[in-house]
This record gives sequence, C-alpha cells and structure tokens, in this order.
Amino acid sequence: MQRFLSALASIMLGLLFCLGGNAYASTTMNALILYDAPPGGDYEKLGLIYTIMLKNLLGHFAGTVVEMPVQNYVAGQTENYTSIFYIGSNYDNPLPAAFLQDVTTTSKTVVWFRSNIWQLAWNGAYNFTSNFGMTFTGLRGLNAAPTSTNPAPGFFDTVRYKNRDFVKYYKYNSSTGTINADPEVGVMEIVDTLKASSVVPVKNSGTGEQIPYLTRAKHLWYFADMPFTYIGPRDRYLVLADVLHDILDIDHPQSHKAMVRLEDIDALVNPANVKKLSDFLYRRHIPFSLAAIPLYMDPLGRYNGGVPRTIPLSQASNLQTALNYAISRRGEVVQHGYTHQYSNVPNPHSAVTGDDLEFWDFVHNTPLPEDSLAYAAGRIQAGMNDLLAHGYTPVAWETPHYQGSALSMRATPAIYPKTYHRAVYYTADTPDFNAAQGRDFSAGQFFPYIILKDHYGQKILPENLGNIAYDLSALFPDSSDVYSWQDIYTNAQYALAVRDGFASFFYHPFLLEPSLNLPALQDFKTLILAISALGYTWTSPSALP
Repeated sequence: MQRFLSALASIMLGLLFCLGGNAYASTTMNALILYDAPPGGDYEKLGLIYTIMLKNLLGHFAGTVVEMPVQNYVAGQTENYTSIFYIGSNYDNPLPAAFLQDVTTTSKTVVWFRSNIWQLAWNGAYNFTSNFGMTFTGLRGLNAAPTSTNPAPGFFDTVRYKNRDFVKYYKYNSSTGTINADPEVGVMEIVDTLKASSVVPVKNSGTGEQIPYLTRAKHLWYFADMPFTYIGPRDRYLVLADVLHDILDIDHPQSHKAMVRLEDIDALVNPANVKKLSDFLYRRHIPFSLAAIPLYMDPLGRYNGGVPRTIPLSQASNLQTALNYAISRRGEVVQHGYTHQYSNVPNPHSAVTGDDLEFWDFVHNTPLPEDSLAYAAGRIQAGMNDLLAHGYTPVAWETPHYQGSALSMRATPAIYPKTYHRAVYYTADTPDFNAAQGRDFSAGQFFPYIILKDHYGQKILPENLGNIAYDLSALFPDSSDVYSWQDIYTNAQYALAVRDGFASFFYHPFLLEPSLNLPALQDFKTLILAISALGYTWTSPSALP
C-alpha cells in the first residue's frame, strides 16, 4: 500500500523553512544578489538560503544571476548589472558605505528586502527622504504577545494584490508558546507622491491599519518583509513571483496552463483505477502524465507477510498494463525515482517503494552514506534505461517525495533536460544542520511557473497546487491530513494572479480503490472541470519548452 509522504510534501514543503524558461523574454537579465552573511554565528547562512530561493525565481527569466555576501561589495559594482537585489535578513548587519552610496546614486534597479534599510534612510549623508520621497519609521511585528485567550493578536498579514488577499502563514501553539510565523515588516511612509508610490498594500488583520507592502521610488523597490518565509500557494510569495516581471522589465504575456500527473505508478498499481482516470481525461481532450517507478522493492516483506519481494519492470504486468493504456489515452511517462525507497531500512516508514525517500536520509536529515554525483546519476540512469528497454520514453524526472540531496539534484540535468517537481535546497552540498556555528539551512520551494535554470541547474516544470488527500488514519496512522478538491481549486484561483502562472497538481490513483469508500473519482472529475472553467489550458511535460 502507498503512504502519503508525497502528498504531505506537496502541501508542506512550501511552508517548510528549516530554522527548525521562458520563450517570451524580450530582454536579458543580468542580476546581482547581495545577502547578509555575518561570519561565525548561527545565522551566517540564513541570507544564503533566501538568496537561493530568489535565484530560483529569477531562473524563470533568461539571463544570469551572480550572488555574494554584501560585505564583499566594492564601489561601482551596481553598474555591472541590470538589477541588484539585497536580502536584508540579519538585523543591523553592517552594510558597506560604498553599497549605500551606490544605491543612492545609481540608475540601475535596486530591490531591497526588509531589514537594514534604516542604515540608508536614517543617515543624513544619503538624503533618503529628499531623494526617494519616503521615510522609514521602523519595524513592526505582532500587535501583542499571543496568549491562550488571544492566540492570534494580529499583525500586517494581508497583502492585497490583483483584487485578492494573500494572507501570511500564522500558527500559535498555546501549550508550548511556539509561534510559527514571520510577522515582522518594515514600515515605509510616502511623503512625496511625485517620487514614491505604494505599489502593493498590506493590512493589519487586528487593527485594520494599512501600510505599503511594496514601495517604489525612482529605481528603488522596497519589500516590507521577507517573502521567502512560510511560503504557500495563497501567500504573498506569489505576489513577488509576478512582480518580478515588472521589476526586471520582462513582461511575459498572460498565459495560464494546467497540468495533472497520476502519482506513484508502480508494480502494485491497479490498472482499473488508471483506466478510469485516463478515460475521463481522454474524453475531455486533456493530456496528462504518470509518475512511473521502474523497480518495486519490499526488502523487509512489510506488505508481503514478512517475505522480501522485488518486482522488476519486466515482471510488473500491472504497471505495464496501466502505462500502456494511459499512453493510448494521451498519457506520457515521468520517471519517479528508480525504486522510490532506500536500501533495506525504513526511510522513514517501511523501506517499501512509494513509501520512502530514495536520495535523502529522512531519519537523520542528512545525505545518504553513498551520496555522490555518480551514485545519484547511476540510479537515475538505471531507471531510465529500464523504462526505455520496455518501450517507455520518460519525458521528465521527478524526485521521490520532492526531496533529494544537493548532489542528486546536480546529477539530474545531465540525464533529463526537464524535471517536474518541487525541490529542497541547501546552503551546502553536504549540509551540517547541527554545527555549533555557521550551521546550514534548507528550504522547500515550489514554483508557479517554469524555471529555466534553478540553483542546481535543473529546468523545472511546476507542480504548485498540491494534491487531494483524505483522512486515512484508520489504515495508516500517519495519513490523517485532509486536502480537498476545493483546496486545490482555491489554489488555482490564486495562481491566476501570476501572469503566466500554472495550475499543476498530482493525484494518487489508489484513492479509487473501492475498499476505501471515498468520493475520489467524483472529486477528481469535479476538480478537473473547475480548473478548466477558470480558463486554464491543459498541457503536458513534453509540450512545454
């Protein structure tokens, strides 16, 4: 039986932050990202993980991106780039005077994220208000400390963009006092409307007060917060993804495409379920893909009465039947790992194909002992060769459970020109999350559009909506999360705010099993029709550039 880690990863990786190609481009981007990197502290690499996430989004646009710690900046470097981004992640991190002076005098586009703007705005030498027509008044956070009786006191959490509210993530655990949120914003006031303007507002849910979220003054753009924390499919992260077109002056035309992928198709798949889904999509003239796992492994006999079991593709009649039928109905194959599990140890569940991770040690949150470019490439290539040998041409790669090591992701582009997944990014190829100082960070990231080249060199086709999930805790204790078709549909509505945003989701065919007694098939059909009604055009991985 399949577990739901893929489903949970799809929903939660967008929220995860481990503190705890476009053919339409008319100009070429040449961007510099500067980030805080105070040496030796716990947060030395905090700015770097945000930088990687920004670099990935910039990978939607043709061009180059260079990144470096802001302390390494030298006078005049702004003139070598079309746009400069500064990640203000560390409070009061000292900024070079040369950088502050160049921000004031350059005509190049400068984008500043949240902190340390006061080093520019409150230093009389830079004449900030007279130059930019605005003043910075300080940082604001929660309206009050949360309590058990007032767990959500409010903050500037509601970004209004294109007639839709993008609400920042907030969760408070009253029993532990833990706050999962990033409420802090920088407050910028417009004093000269001829020089400055509020491009996007943000409202305080507790007080109703409204301030600028994104401010533009001449060549300077200022984001009031860090839009890479606690990201989700209805979050202000999408606002950034869309506004980047305006910042870079690369205005892709309105184009909204949709994709659907049938997930975890392995040797034990029920072909009847795949047939029902394929027939419905075929009747609606909707292309689709199937995430195929070439080699089935149950080394501990978890689902085979304690007897180890291996089913190669040559003996996987159910898998071949399902793939053959789906391909006859406009389906195409995506390689979803080689075995979608690791060795003979639970990682983290059962060591069974479809349950566990293949390219990351989830239990210890570290790369696998064998991790290397050659190891990853060998498994990816072995799976591809197996599919090709049996007449299946995979069109893209999908990392199992959306998490692999940095080296496994770096190995992928040499084998597959396209990937079709979300990904986890690390501040080192062999990260250490427990270092006494200078520890590494990781972050899960989804994309609302095609990324021509990410941090690891991958071209990524987006999956940005998540997947339908039901409470199956009676059968699988760790599968209690519910994500309805209405949730996916709402995500698709928000994705329309991105001018070339996708509506891309995946679906597990085993949800159609009669023994589960779920409205799974009807929910799938309803969702497909609802996304179609929003004006999306259905496409498939092979049809994308």
